[in-house]
Amino acid sequence: MTAPPLVQPGSFLTLHYRLSGPQGDIINTFEGPAATLTLGNTELSEAIEARLIGLAEGDHVTLALAPGEAFGPRNPDMLQWVPRALLDKFGEAGASYALGEVVEFPGPEGQGRYAGAVQQVADDAVLFDFNHPLAGQAVSLEVKVIGVL
Repeated sequence: MTAPPLVQPGSFLTLHYRLSGPQGDIINTFEGPAATLTLGNTELSEAIEARLIGLAEGDHVTLALAPGEAFGPRNPDMLQWVPRALLDKFGEAGASYALGEVVEFPGPEGQGRYAGAVQQVADDAVLFDFNHPLAGQAVSLEVKVIGVL
């Protein structure tokens, strides 16, 4: 009998995974369609990808990552005030923002998107936290590897 394929750098994977922090699940694909991704394409953090290397098709494991290991430490420079004029330009003019709400912004020159969580609202600006929601926190990673190519 042939051994199941192992996850290696560059592997194309089909898997279910759950990322949880102290406040609960951030991502959970176990309740819907499985995720497909290629290791090395920055779809997951390097630390998480490193933990997947060596797993076999069919493995179902839960891994604990130390605070800051999965998404780095919290960076105070990632807290930024965004003027209302800029928010009106890239979003809905006059929109209201709620604490904790996550807002997406276009990247420079239209490359990608960035998300920030509302931390504070003022008349002329909104304070956003652009850190990953799990930055600086311990993370639990549950993975069920369905397929490896």
